[in-house]
Amino acid sequence: MNDLKSLLTKQGYKRITFKLSSTQHLLIKGKINGIEGKFILDTGASNSCVGFEAIDRFTLYAKDSDTRAAGAGGTGMITQTSLSNYLQLGRWKHKDFGLVIFDMTHVNEALSHYKAKPVHGIIGADVLIKGEAIIDYKNFCLYLK
Repeated sequence: MNDLKSLLTKQGYKRITFKLSSTQHLLIKGKINGIEGKFILDTGASNSCVGFEAIDRFTLYAKDSDTRAAGAGGTGMITQTSLSNYLQLGRWKHKDFGLVIFDMTHVNEALSHYKAKPVHGIIGADVLIKGEAIIDYKNFCLYLK
């Protein structure tokens, strides 16, 4: 692991640790607009998103969207978007970050069914692609450039 960490650090990557939940989800802490939150790290989610209830928490400017969301909770879910946000995961930072906002009740209900704590949102492939992500599953680390 030290070899991988050293190699990636020399290449400008930032190391962010994550935890494995009781539901086998990868959980990562981060900040949106300077406010800390807990997120699922989801390589299968095309966009990063938060629930409608997180609009006030993260001081988001939400705008209605014609796009409908689809995921484990179903299809055709109403969405909003929020542009020009500031995302920080560990020491990795991204300005002008866009989010999809939708009803995440089904996600947190499923987590609570397994006695797992709720999350504020999901970090998706948009962040992983932007940060040229490398995930070290063995050592529970995400590297972003």
